[in-house]
Amino acid sequence: MSARWDAIVVGGGHNGLVCAAYLARAGRKVLVLERRHVVGGAAVSEELYPGFTFSVCSYVVSLLRPWIIRDLDLPRHGLEILPLECSFVPHLEGPGLVRWPDGERTRREIAHFSKRDSEVYPQFGQSLSQISRFVKSVIDEQAPAPTSTNPLELLQLGKLAKRFGGLTADERVRKLRLLTASAADFLDAWFESEALKSPMSVSGIIGTFLGIRSPGTAYVLLHHYMGEIDGAFRSWGFARGGTGAISEACASAARSFGAEVRTEAPVERVLVEGGQARGVVLANGDELRARTVVSGVDPHRTFLGLVGPDHLDDDFLRQIRRYKLRGSSGKVNLAVDRVPEFTCRPGDGPHVRGDVAIAPSYDYLERAYDQAKYGDFSERPYLNVVIPSLSDPSVAPPGKHIVSCFVQYAPYRIKEGPERWPERREAFGDAVVDTLAEYCPGLKESILFRQVLTPWDLEQEFGLTEGNIFHGELSLEQLAFLRPAAGWSRYATPVKGLWMCASGTHPGGGIMGAPGALAARAMLRSRAL
Repeated sequence: MSARWDAIVVGGGHNGLVCAAYLARAGRKVLVLERRHVVGGAAVSEELYPGFTFSVCSYVVSLLRPWIIRDLDLPRHGLEILPLECSFVPHLEGPGLVRWPDGERTRREIAHFSKRDSEVYPQFGQSLSQISRFVKSVIDEQAPAPTSTNPLELLQLGKLAKRFGGLTADERVRKLRLLTASAADFLDAWFESEALKSPMSVSGIIGTFLGIRSPGTAYVLLHHYMGEIDGAFRSWGFARGGTGAISEACASAARSFGAEVRTEAPVERVLVEGGQARGVVLANGDELRARTVVSGVDPHRTFLGLVGPDHLDDDFLRQIRRYKLRGSSGKVNLAVDRVPEFTCRPGDGPHVRGDVAIAPSYDYLERAYDQAKYGDFSERPYLNVVIPSLSDPSVAPPGKHIVSCFVQYAPYRIKEGPERWPERREAFGDAVVDTLAEYCPGLKESILFRQVLTPWDLEQEFGLTEGNIFHGELSLEQLAFLRPAAGWSRYATPVKGLWMCASGTHPGGGIMGAPGALAARAMLRSRAL
């Protein structure tokens, strides 16, 4: 049977849709197959309670690459980003700390805790800006191949070395520290006040089963920090209509170039014949043929599920089986009948229009991690809370609001076993609400609806193996040319005709679209299509 499609993309997450859009723009005939009733994967908006549109999983726009926005003209397809205005850390005693868009106002806030830190804070931002420019050049290109002798690869490595050499000596040292240090140690070298350091350090643990004092978390901090400093593109903010609006815009762009997007079309397996991917078999038994297949799901689900071990060699299988997912995050979404009011800063002020971090101290965060290490969710977790309805009234009825709580830690492998998560789901939700209610005493009485997502739920409902939001940890041994396996970081796989395009590939997780776009670029360059 001849191929009907040039490419079939398995999974309609935002990276799969971006990949499809680029391939279709290049004139290829592309089909996207999404298991759920709506596109977006974890970047999805759904009305779970009448009148309330929730960003169910991913809840802020972080690293969506500006060149992808331009290439696909996403604003024309409905994408509008509303900037996050500030970052608020409430305290049980005292006024807490707010970092504002206004630098001088932020310095005055920090000075309440440390005059020295208030003076150093702008220098810290400038230093990370310089380092981020170096890293951004890496995440906007395919991963380097350090063992290659190909002249083009050597040229890429030479450009990378030149960029590194362009950093000052201090910046080079800081860059190397970022690759090896813990988030806590890295910040300790700059600041003295935990009121400032604690909420900054949590950027190093998001989506990882690590603590703020674990080596390597400084890089994860940088990975998240890059969005904050890209103000020209408003990289950190809300998508009007919810995070699913990003995926819908990507899907609309793909369709405008001729791609077909199907929902409620679960793929059972990749059709491999003679060592080559020839198409897919759907759950209903239908076979769809294509010249190439592109996986938009994580490496474990791709190779151990859709492809199967029989089609892979032992060395590659060992690498994939060692690839760490270890989901550690959960989500609690609330519909409330009023704006949450924080005791330390009462009222519906601008301080609640950004993100709110429950991260009062290093010890608080380490205790949360300690419970997770021994197979339990944190009774007093780190929370990152946003109230998107304050910036985007379209997602909730007038006078009512959505409270979105990202939660760390909730280990996939609880001591009772992952399959026992449904029995503990509501207790986990209670721990989250109880923690937030310590700072917002009227919260519980205002709740109209509650959704609790454990790592097990993220796996079952959204296809995130072990509930990992990044399709694999952003640890040093799983970055760049090692993601997802040594020798296979360029989106091609050991199965001829099978490619990967999601967050389990370089440059990693977050709503950035780069894995999808770079995978499409690699496919077109290789003349695989």
